Amino acid sequence: MPRYYPVMLDVRNRPAIVIGGDNIAAEKAASLSASGAHVRVMNSEFCPELLEMAEHGTIKLHQKAYEPGDLAGAFVVVASAAHDAQLAEAIWNETQERGQLVNIVDVPARCNFIVPSILRRGQLTIAVSTEGASPSLSKRIRQRLEGLFPAAYDTYMQLAVVARTHLRQHGISYAQRDDFFGEFFNSDILTLLAEDNASQALAITVELLGHYGVAISTDTITADLAAIP
Repeated sequence: MPRYYPVMLDVRNRPAIVIGGDNIAAEKAASLSASGAHVRVMNSEFCPELLEMAEHGTIKLHQKAYEPGDLAGAFVVVASAAHDAQLAEAIWNETQERGQLVNIVDVPARCNFIVPSILRRGQLTIAVSTEGASPSLSKRIRQRLEGLFPAAYDTYMQLAVVARTHLRQHGISYAQRDDFFGEFFNSDILTLLAEDNASQALAITVELLGHYGVAISTDTITADLAAIP
């Protein structure tokens, strides 16, 4: 029976604290920052990667050793503290008192969430987890999936978003939209995008939309794609 409930966590504009100054802390800080969190890293010293991120303004550094009370206000806490059982326990106790999300790297017993190995292709996110049993195996499974989901999936997903928007604007029912995306998925659109043949991919999308009563041009789709942030 699974021990974890998979979720996608929205950390945008939320305060996050990372405790640690090594490469692991830098990796966690970078991931949180890339997802929109306001990241503060706390430690007595910092690795070059953390110093570089701070120089670019993506994170803030707080040069001090952790003390109880330092985690006030954090939405999520991540600590690289597997080397220090006393520190890990202190961080765990404070976060439990405050009801905070906490991950102490490589100490599953002192985590109320774990981070899977992640593959991102634009708005497509694929997470692989062994529930902490073997992070190295999770990583290798994710690496194999990279070959199945090429970089073209980024544009592919954006094109799907544009198509869905037009289908909804034309009042196409959920069932019909589901049929459309069955055809979209089974078409050559992704292959064409991977071959840098965007014009043909757009033409097929326009043709498929036409089957559902949505008459638009490739120029309209191109403009819609350009408007996606």
